[in-house]
Formats: sequence, structure tokens, C-alpha cells
Amino acid sequence: MKHTRPARTVHTADLVPAALDEIRALLDAAFDGDFGEDDWDHTVGGMHALVHDEHGLAAHGSVVQRRVLHAGRSLRVGYVEGVAVRADRRREGLGGLVMEALEGVIDRAYVLGALSASDDGAALYAARGWAVWPGRLAALGPDGVVPLPDEEGSTYVRAVGGLDASQALLFDWRGGDLL
Repeated sequence: MKHTRPARTVHTADLVPAALDEIRALLDAAFDGDFGEDDWDHTVGGMHALVHDEHGLAAHGSVVQRRVLHAGRSLRVGYVEGVAVRADRRREGLGGLVMEALEGVIDRAYVLGALSASDDGAALYAARGWAVWPGRLAALGPDGVVPLPDEEGSTYVRAVGGLDASQALLFDWRGGDLL
């Protein structure tokens, strides 16, 4: 394994433009051109976990605050976005380093962690103790509740104790993909 420094956490506001450009380039490459402006907007504005090696940015993930209504309560949720590892460093544990740092943020600052997993990422999250939300999912849109059945089965949560799976998680509205 190549030498890698531990993941460093930093807020978007403390990243210089060149660092943001480097993160965006990593995400564009990792998602094979399927990472748009809305995806970028969802990735910034919170805490980033960054792993660098001798060639630059090797891995990234961020956690941003979202609001979720559940069983009549508004929950402060740390939502994981933009998790990616540079192609030449995959399967070396860097995703785990990123998630460890983000989970620390979630555990200290939020009631719940949530994320929408790609097929490639699902095993990482499951191995770290994240669980597929077993209930319904929806978003609170400008015209009311918008069911999200296509997200069921790929939305993972952390620290689900005390949540009633018979009650939907109603996520706040945002542009692009809602989850």
C-alpha cells in the first residue's frame, strides 16, 4: 500500500478555490462524467474529508446538513455526499478513511446520518454498519409530499435507534436528485 496521510476534515468555507477545483475534478473522473452542477451543489457547504497522497487528492467525501421530518419531528441529519476515490487508489481502504472521518462528524453533530449509495459504494457502507432504511422515503416539495420509491433499498442510515420504520423519512427539497 502506498503511503497515505489520515483523512483531514475541513469546512467548505476554509477550502481555497484550487482545493475545490481538485475535489470537483476527482468527482467528475470518479463518476465518469455523471456528476453535474446539482451534484456539486449538494457536495459543498459542509464538512469535507480529504485524503492526500504524493500525487494529490486521493479520496474525498463530505457531509452536509439536511432536515428530515419523521413521525412529527424535524431531525438534523448529516447527509453524506461526493464520496470518491481516485481510480489508481481504489480498494486500498481510502473510502473507509473518508467514511471514518465523516462518521465522526455525524456522530458528534447530528441526530442521524443518511446517504444514497451507488451499487459500487453499497458494500463499503454496509460493512461500516450503515443500514438500508427499511421504510418509505419522500421529499417535501413545493406542492407537497413527493414519494421516492426509486430511492428505497439504496438509502442508508446511521444510528436508527428510536426511529419508526412504519413512518416515512421526509427529506427537505433541493434541486437535482432529491436523495
